[in-house]
Amino acid sequence: MNADLATHASRAPHAHHTSCAPGRVGVRSLTVEVGPTHARRATLDALDLDVAPGEFVCLLGPSGCGKSTLLGTIAGHVGVTRGEISVDGEPVNHPHPDRGLVFQQHTLFPWKQVIDNVAFGLKMKGVAAQERRRKAAELLELVGLGGFESHYPAQLSGGMQQRVEIARVLINRPRVLLMDEPFGALDAQTRRMMQRLLLDIWSKIRTTVLFVTHDIEEALFLGDRIVMLSKRPGRIIADIPVPLPRPRDDESTTDAAFIDIKRQCLALLREAA
Repeated sequence: MNADLATHASRAPHAHHTSCAPGRVGVRSLTVEVGPTHARRATLDALDLDVAPGEFVCLLGPSGCGKSTLLGTIAGHVGVTRGEISVDGEPVNHPHPDRGLVFQQHTLFPWKQVIDNVAFGLKMKGVAAQERRRKAAELLELVGLGGFESHYPAQLSGGMQQRVEIARVLINRPRVLLMDEPFGALDAQTRRMMQRLLLDIWSKIRTTVLFVTHDIEEALFLGDRIVMLSKRPGRIIADIPVPLPRPRDDESTTDAAFIDIKRQCLALLREAA
């Protein structure tokens, strides 16, 4: 592992060139305890993580290791017991549209048309109706749903609902996009299509992405690096750079480096579990 960590360390200086770009995430000695006062249990323990602006980081680890908790703390929804989290040097202590969260199950309003679901964040900010609908229409184009503005969520497939969900988060121009197994409920074919779509969107907007998954292949296909957590309480046991060139396609998954890192991750997951 040391060689891999060294590789990553050697990449770190390049991040400074983009230090003016938004979306730098810093997690310092993060401990999160949950449960009633007399029976507190640590979900995350003294965790340190740095994510450079525009980086795509995938979080892997056994079930219940605290991956979703880590996203929740960065989003500002989960309280920190000890340690601190910052985005662009500002401490995180409450939710903010700058940190957009996408879950496995969509959270769309069933009674609102697709365009109004996407525009909702701008409505909350007081943006005028015409302007927010124009921006929502642009984002629907970006996620490949132009022409579906007046549909209702129930009229869409699962993959399409997730695209609306992503558009709804992106309309706030988040500096950090937090994705909690967003494609976990989709069939294999739709899932791969969504992965490609996400990479395409990311290549255009270059927001920082933290992506939780159980799927090693998904992490390898998407990420610049894979951060592996131990079983609960979650600690980082590996930080593996993914040297596969972009743009990636199905051929990437047959690359020797892909197969090598996959083997490494499988062994680490077995150890961790």
